Amino acid sequence: MQTTVKLQTEKTPRIGLVELPALKLIDPNGIQRNECSQYGPLLSKQILLASLQAGGFDAQLVNLRSGNYEEEYGTVMWNGMLISKRYLGKPISSIDPQSFDAWGVTNNYMQYRDLAFMVIRHLASGGKPIVVGGSDAIADPDLYLQAGATAIVTDKSGGANWSVFDYVLGRQMREPISGVILADGTRYQLRLPPMHPQDWPLPSLDVVKQCLGREYWAPEGEISILPMGSVFVDLGCDRKCDFCQTPTYGTGYRRMSTERTLEWLALQKDAGAKSVISYSDQFLGRVLFNEGRQEVLDIMKGVREMELPILWANGLEIRKATLGRGYDRHSEDLTPDYELVEALWGWDGKVGCYEAYIPAERPIFGRESYAKLLPWQQHCEMLRAIVRAGVPNIYYGVILGLPEDSQETMLRLEEAFWELSEELKTINPATNFCLSPFSIRPIPGTPQGQNIRSSGLLRFEDPAIVGEFMTACADTHYMTYEEVADWQFRLACIGNKNLTGVGQMAKGVREKAAV
Repeated sequence: MQTTVKLQTEKTPRIGLVELPALKLIDPNGIQRNECSQYGPLLSKQILLASLQAGGFDAQLVNLRSGNYEEEYGTVMWNGMLISKRYLGKPISSIDPQSFDAWGVTNNYMQYRDLAFMVIRHLASGGKPIVVGGSDAIADPDLYLQAGATAIVTDKSGGANWSVFDYVLGRQMREPISGVILADGTRYQLRLPPMHPQDWPLPSLDVVKQCLGREYWAPEGEISILPMGSVFVDLGCDRKCDFCQTPTYGTGYRRMSTERTLEWLALQKDAGAKSVISYSDQFLGRVLFNEGRQEVLDIMKGVREMELPILWANGLEIRKATLGRGYDRHSEDLTPDYELVEALWGWDGKVGCYEAYIPAERPIFGRESYAKLLPWQQHCEMLRAIVRAGVPNIYYGVILGLPEDSQETMLRLEEAFWELSEELKTINPATNFCLSPFSIRPIPGTPQGQNIRSSGLLRFEDPAIVGEFMTACADTHYMTYEEVADWQFRLACIGNKNLTGVGQMAKGVREKAAV
């Protein structure tokens, strides 16, 4: 367990943690082709700032996302259009590369890769060490080292944070370096066991305030949800889905206790948050343990007592909200656990679950790619139960562009989703049900990503296109990527008030065409 350390040194090392600027993809008609949340919650920086400050470093946020500067840094042809790639916030050149003793850059998303490289190259001109972390850096570390990184952190648990900065700053090591790749190619294996999220240092109120979200991609509704706090109260996953990078991290599944979870949530409230967004899609992994179901009930009771509306942004695994808890997909009881459903998705107009992203089922073809989902009939029954619980906003995410997708399978998906949408409206007309059709992303380092690349179906290499959910980048065996993109816009019309990014883009395209 890491504890706060005060080092006896003449000078406390200053570390600048850089938040990359926001990315915009703009077509010739001025329509934005990606979701751009410039002032969303800074979850990873909240955790990292707390960790490094507890380690005795003077770690400070350098937020390039905050500002009105906009610059085109490249273009790419997509779907017959020249797309302008722009960044929004502060000029990268506004950073003095020598203003800190060391730098930290985090990039979890492939679409931000080029911006990360631009920042790293600029910082490298100051001669200070640059430590890079995040999912995309772990997937393709050599590219980040070539851009000028001093070290890549491959330990997602946070256990390498103190040692890697001790090392690059030439300080006395408090513990052996681990979970790191250095610029000379030296690789240090992940320490065992990885750091437990229970042991992540709590952030100060000042850090939480800096990391609150002041903007959300969907407009506010019946209540004010801004500013928005953020939490990540578990680590890893018990599944090994072929499209996901998480199984490659080597952390296993680990969750915070009820008490620790409520401490993180209370800090968001104390810092001024009017709601909290949870980015973990495996919060329900705890139900696999005997005491885990009660933990969920206790945590949700605590959230309600704080009067802190919660948003499940990455989609809880609804299979684990059944009586069978997702243990054995061949013999488990798939009946909804109604008490658990009410705790997780219940809403009374003031507290509970304000918004839920829910992964869609593939009722006809493609289920084998997403095995953790429920069969169609049981899936629909779970959706009915969730809507009855009262959640006001559901964003129903379906991945398009699987290799076997065709015009026929898309038509059958469309029919099934329209029927489900209409049925859910009859259960609770107040529910805002929006379909969120996303194009497949071949994430580097995943089996699915490798298969799509080796199949010859991938049509782009530009990371801003390949990494973005809104820009189809791969053909299927039966459709072109352009046809996949057309279906993305078509399916975005399903729902009673579509506020999703792709829904707004589809609306913009229709309005431009009408003119």
